[in-house]
Amino acid sequence: MPGFPQRERPKNALATGGAGARLAGLRVEAGSSAVRVARRRRAKARRQLARRLLALTAVGVIAAGLVGLAFAGSSDRIAAGVQIAGVNVGGLTSGEAIAKLQARARAVANAPVVFSAEGHFWRVRPANLGVEADWRSAIVRAQHESDGFTPWRGLRRVAIRLLGSDVAPPTRVWKRALSYELSRMSSAVGTPHRDAAIVLRGLHPAVVAGRTGRALDERTAGTAIVQALAGFERGHVVVLPVAVVAPKVSAADLTPVVAQVRTALSRRIRLSLDRSSWWLPTGQLAALLSLPHGGSSTLAIGGNGAEGYFRRLGHGVGRPARDATFNVSESGRVAVVPSRPGRVIDVPATSRNILAAALSLTHRSARVVVTSQAARRTTAEASAMGISTRISRYETIYGGDPNRIHNVQLVARLLDGKLVAPGATFSFNHATGARTADKGFLEAPVIINGELKTGLGGGVCQVSTTVFNAAYDAGLKITARTNHALYISHYPQGRDATVNYPDVDLRFVNDTPHWLLLRTFVGSSSLVVDLYGAPVHRRVVTETRPLVDTGPPPLKRIPDPALFKGVKVVDDYGEPSRSTSVRRLVYLPGGKLLYDNTWYSSYRGEPRIVRVGTKEKKKKGPSGPTGPTGAAGIKPPS
Repeated sequence: MPGFPQRERPKNALATGGAGARLAGLRVEAGSSAVRVARRRRAKARRQLARRLLALTAVGVIAAGLVGLAFAGSSDRIAAGVQIAGVNVGGLTSGEAIAKLQARARAVANAPVVFSAEGHFWRVRPANLGVEADWRSAIVRAQHESDGFTPWRGLRRVAIRLLGSDVAPPTRVWKRALSYELSRMSSAVGTPHRDAAIVLRGLHPAVVAGRTGRALDERTAGTAIVQALAGFERGHVVVLPVAVVAPKVSAADLTPVVAQVRTALSRRIRLSLDRSSWWLPTGQLAALLSLPHGGSSTLAIGGNGAEGYFRRLGHGVGRPARDATFNVSESGRVAVVPSRPGRVIDVPATSRNILAAALSLTHRSARVVVTSQAARRTTAEASAMGISTRISRYETIYGGDPNRIHNVQLVARLLDGKLVAPGATFSFNHATGARTADKGFLEAPVIINGELKTGLGGGVCQVSTTVFNAAYDAGLKITARTNHALYISHYPQGRDATVNYPDVDLRFVNDTPHWLLLRTFVGSSSLVVDLYGAPVHRRVVTETRPLVDTGPPPLKRIPDPALFKGVKVVDDYGEPSRSTSVRRLVYLPGGKLLYDNTWYSSYRGEPRIVRVGTKEKKKKGPSGPTGPTGAAGIKPPS
């Protein structure tokens, strides 16, 4: 540039720059080599550390294995340091441990544990609550805690030896007995809590304040009782926990409800049904109110007063439903008497209406709600049962004791109208229930243990015999029938049927595809039992074997001091024991044999009663002119 001298660039500039570059490269290569050396050293150090750690681990494992092997012991014996219910069982076999624990349990089985709470004391034995400890399960659990393969088992046993282990045995207890015992204790402990409530003084509500109570903590106490009875300690008193029970409802909670009660009883309410209406006075309304008590905090319509009011109201405006029934004619035809729906008060809906009106200051009227009540058996259901005609009838004659006649009529009424579903079994005892005085049964002659005596319900077998024969003639399947102990001539031979609640029963099966209806008709001296259903057209053929004597009457001698020795008087000639059988063959309309049954009847003999004299006859003395004292008038020696 003009005016400024230019600096000359050295001719060896490029050469000088090349040498510097080569020196820099040498420094970089030297640095890289140092890094690689440092890395190799660190890697070597890590490898050495790893080898040391591996060696130490191996030593530790070997040492642990040696310790485990040293303390493994026998798997058949429980580890040292193990206790069950506080009893040391370490080193014992399972059998030895069970024997030891059972011996300890027997030693304290009759020793009571004393429990206390709030100054009350109770002595309870394990047997009172059926407390039994399951020692076998406890031993299995203890062995499981110290079991395993040999080294591991030894290490676990070392830990148990150092730390200890106390196994609680599973325990059985009679839950009902424990609940009763807890209830008994609770009733004696503390004071019951009381929730705030509202009472009426006249028509004015008042609040009864709540009260804090104290009560046995039954859940915790129950656990403590079972554990104490299952254990072996008997020398100390077990204190049961008592908890403070606060009221659930306070007086403050009931303040708004008191205002509601005042509003409800401020004026009367008008009730209406259809076109009728009437007043519900405040005094009567008060009887319908269910005031807060026993932990409740709401006002409602309910209680005994409400139930009685709605029951009386239902009698006036309601109408019970009528089930469809069956009307039978003398000719044997059956007609269905139609069902009729009932009309009943809907108590919940009516109660809500009354409460709403009572809580209103302006709208003080409530509607009584009625609803329809369906019959349990509708006309369609009765028609579908298929009962259209009489399929059998049987009549027996009765008489005698007025009480017996009463019982016959009573049990006949209990059976009248019974329905038997297709495939179902009719049971005489189930249909009539127990023959008790509460049902109106009276004392009357009855056969007891083969003798005619007086008993409650005498005469019932007249009805069971009549029912049996009606089912017999209908060709139904009879599954239970028992003859009387004594032969009764006015019953059909071999076709009597006795019953005795609950063991001796008369049963037959409705083996037809339609329902059966049993009707009884009681006259002044006869009983008729009819069975109605669908026509079955079964043919019944009866073959009766003759009644044969199987033994003489048993002899019963009765000493009679009014008769001289050697004199006998027969009061009753008795009856021999007898037997007979009846075979019944039932044929279907096509002639196919349906049933071939034979009923065997054996009757005891009735005793021949003979009175035998026991009175001594007077001996006649020697006769002579001087009389019985002899010729010399001297009384002979006695």
